[in-house]
Amino acid sequence: MTLRVGDLLPETKFKIMTSDGPGELSTSELTSGKTIVLFGVPGAFTPTCHMNHLPGFVEHAETLKNKGVDTIAVVSVNDVFVMDAWKKATSAGGKIEFLADTSAEFVEAAGLALGPVPIFGHPRSQRFALIAKDGVITFLAVEEQRGVTTKTGAAAILEELSSSHEKLDLAGA
Repeated sequence: MTLRVGDLLPETKFKIMTSDGPGELSTSELTSGKTIVLFGVPGAFTPTCHMNHLPGFVEHAETLKNKGVDTIAVVSVNDVFVMDAWKKATSAGGKIEFLADTSAEFVEAAGLALGPVPIFGHPRSQRFALIAKDGVITFLAVEEQRGVTTKTGAAAILEELSSSHEKLDLAGA
């Protein structure tokens, strides 16, 4: 079953690259007491992911953080070395956290797995984006068409954050 707004993100351990080599980061460590933007991509270095999806989040990282986002993270069913190479190739270090969901544990638990996809050979992540506060999903979008980022790109997240702030301002008036 696919996660919905109001659901808690599934607990898992992502692989991350640390200064000491491969390490782990749990969902709760990533989200506890924070507002996060998490977006999922089918694969590091794949055309849409590399040229369209990730660059918008890198470009708008400061704006997202100014709107109250503590962490921006990308997840893909790749190994930690591929995700680290992608981070270095895109100069996104310090702006985006790169999470390797090596065995697709997170995306399968979230109902966001894709595949197995013949071109990749095993399950991958659907293209999605979410906002979570303290691990609880407040916004979730999944792309239905291949090769587009209209619902899940940085612009859509910024629009949602602006809309959410307007709703909060109106409620407090």
